[in-house]
Amino acid sequence: MGPSFSIPFDPCVNKVFQCLDKRVSYTHNLKKNLVNLETTMGELKAKRDDLLRRVTREEDRGLQRLAEIQVWLNKVETIESRVNDLLNARNTELQRLCLCRFCSKSLMTSYRYGKNVFLTLGEVEKLKMTVFEEISGQALIPEVVEQQLQPTIIGQETMLDKAWKHLMEDGVGIMGMYGMGGVGKTTLLTQINNKFSNDRCGFDYVIWVVVSKEFQIEKILDEIAEKVGLDKGEWKEKEKRQKVDVIYNFLRKKKFVLFLDDIWEKVDLAQIGVPFPTRQNGCKVAFTTRSQDVCAWMGVDGSMEVKCLVDNVAFDLFQKKVGQKTLDCDPGIPDLARNIARKCCGLPLALNIIGETMSCKKTIQEWRNAIDVLNSYAAEFSGMEDKILPLLKYSYDSLKGEHVKSCLLYCALYPEDASILKEELIEYLICEDIIDGSEGIERAEDKGYEIIGSLVRASLLMEWDDRLGRGLVRMHDVVREMALWIASELGKQKEAFIVRAGVGLREIPKVKNWNAVRRMSLMENKIHNLMGSFECMELTTLLMGSGGYGKLSSEIEMISSEFFKYMPKLAVLDLSRNANLSELPDGISNLVSLQYLNLSSTGTRRLPMKGLQELKKLIHLDLEFTRKLESIAGISSLYNLKVLKLYESEFPWDLDTVKELESLEHLEILTATINPGLEPFLSSHRLMSRSRFLKICEEYVSSRNRHLESFRISLSGTMDKLREFRIERCRISEVKMGRICSFLSLVEVFIIDCEGLRELTFLMFAPNLRKLNVKDGEDLEDIINKEKACEVQISGIVPFQKLKELYLSNLPKLKNIYWSPLPFPCLQTVEVKGCQNLRKLPLIPKVASRVIMDSS
Repeated sequence: MGPSFSIPFDPCVNKVFQCLDKRVSYTHNLKKNLVNLETTMGELKAKRDDLLRRVTREEDRGLQRLAEIQVWLNKVETIESRVNDLLNARNTELQRLCLCRFCSKSLMTSYRYGKNVFLTLGEVEKLKMTVFEEISGQALIPEVVEQQLQPTIIGQETMLDKAWKHLMEDGVGIMGMYGMGGVGKTTLLTQINNKFSNDRCGFDYVIWVVVSKEFQIEKILDEIAEKVGLDKGEWKEKEKRQKVDVIYNFLRKKKFVLFLDDIWEKVDLAQIGVPFPTRQNGCKVAFTTRSQDVCAWMGVDGSMEVKCLVDNVAFDLFQKKVGQKTLDCDPGIPDLARNIARKCCGLPLALNIIGETMSCKKTIQEWRNAIDVLNSYAAEFSGMEDKILPLLKYSYDSLKGEHVKSCLLYCALYPEDASILKEELIEYLICEDIIDGSEGIERAEDKGYEIIGSLVRASLLMEWDDRLGRGLVRMHDVVREMALWIASELGKQKEAFIVRAGVGLREIPKVKNWNAVRRMSLMENKIHNLMGSFECMELTTLLMGSGGYGKLSSEIEMISSEFFKYMPKLAVLDLSRNANLSELPDGISNLVSLQYLNLSSTGTRRLPMKGLQELKKLIHLDLEFTRKLESIAGISSLYNLKVLKLYESEFPWDLDTVKELESLEHLEILTATINPGLEPFLSSHRLMSRSRFLKICEEYVSSRNRHLESFRISLSGTMDKLREFRIERCRISEVKMGRICSFLSLVEVFIIDCEGLRELTFLMFAPNLRKLNVKDGEDLEDIINKEKACEVQISGIVPFQKLKELYLSNLPKLKNIYWSPLPFPCLQTVEVKGCQNLRKLPLIPKVASRVIMDSS
């Protein structure tokens, strides 16, 4: 065997060979490395998906993922993108190789690609081998996010304190605050939210969500998730039902306060994953809305109304917005400022915006001009059309049904601050066909009260009670301006809705295009004569009357015959309370579409029967309080008449008048004042069954000149439409009842200054009586007489179960109200004077608010 030998190499040469060997391995092992890379990446992705599921479960429990978990997930996401790019280029790179993959057609390119595959495989394996002992920790409770507040807040301190105390009561789970747009509801809710930033009061989470008119469940879910830190990871990919479950399972173990600002309909808490607040879980939900209905739908017991500011507080806010520097520019500005503030009627939104607008007005002339604009057409005032009116219009837009919207616009025909009698408003709406009256007037009236109620509950009208208990509503001045703006097609057609009510006009206003006028209100002005003719081919309503309940009379004295010549669509004409208007012209016959005519409290002496005969569509005629009316002869020609009001109309009744009224086959409602001897009326079942207000009264001159004859009033049959019954200044021996007598709707009875009357047993037939006033009856001995009650075989009836007000005055012989004690469960007001023989007084319930007893 020959001698062995070795050839020594330089170390540098060794390094070269090692480098060549590694480069060769990048290409020679490329196919194997690619397979390993694909397999290992699949295993890494499976590990990532398993980890994400664990993390999601932990987060659903309210825990927070560790930062290192998120770092690892981010690395996996990055390397997954690199691996995909490498695998996509696999076929191309493998085709470059030759000589059993020891060489390449593009050596440098293959080398770089092979090296990248090899290094990436190492990183993937390293990530796959990572082990996590913990993946989550206790989540940090987020700080209460303070909501931004306007810099000037005045007049809400008392309301804020009241709302805060109410919300924090143990038994209160849901609190609702309602009020008109711009009244400050959001400001109040914001202040309550911000109070938690100083003291969380034991709540884990304080969550603020703006709902707004376009209610979107998923948007609310995302907001709640963001506020409690659940919007991480795969939240956006979850279905809505999954999001609801995640939020619910998270919040059910927490104590939270949820604020929902500006909701327009019921928010079902279950639909947004919110556990219902109870005394046991201690959670709270508070919301704001413009609708009182929403408070009821949300289950609020005792909702809180956010009202406008009172005058002095409103002026304080207005002054602060204007600034003292501007107020001091002229001695006359402060008084004008008070007038402008008064126009805002305490609405903070208007006070703020108009105050800001006036802050740069430095001259008295600018302030006077501002008042002129607000008085004539407020929508043109800076800030009204772009900031105030559109916000209020959201409430209008949300109203259900065009008839409800039309009712609101109709209210704007009344003067500012008018007390609107619900009954009168509904009559207008029926005769304008806004409310369908084809199925009966009473059914239509019920619908009208429902519409008005919905407007009150939407904070667009305000309930207003007077001492007489008549149903009244009022319209906030700024809401009225909004309604006028909408009625004029957002200011584009101002002549469509002409309202110059209560502004002291002495003549008909000038109008460029009378054919554009649809409704016109000139209530309560100083116009004496209606002369000439105007082409009002689209006019449907013309109001020239009193301008609202309790207002002063208008002053129209004469109407020319041609005035009504071109008003073919006029349906509603109100001329009420024009005391000097003595007659209507025959030209009224041109009003072929007229359905409503109101002449109440006018000086009308006679009706133009020749003209009235053409009013074939007239269904409502009001002649109440026409003291000078001499006759209604010929009224039977109005054969479509459904409502006829003759209460306190002092024309002389006779048999022919009764026969004419009986011939009105469509008559549904009648009010009348008659004398006690008018037996044909009292015995007419048709007229008595349709009477709503009935007064029986002798013309009174003095007690010495009364008729000596004593009358007996016989009541028989059903009189279920009768609401108010009066007998005054009469000599009556008795009110006789039939066995089928019925007064289901009777709520008020007045028996004043009647001689000969010894008992009022007919009241047994009035189970819903609310008010009873008996005065100056020298012969009255019993209210309910036992013997009389037995005569008509009354049994099982306990009278006065719903009586709220009882007035007994100057009844010297009165001994009994009833022959045995009565409970009077609803009695609130009791006045007894000059009833010295009354043996037993009513048992006064605890609910009574006013009690006067003087039997001397």
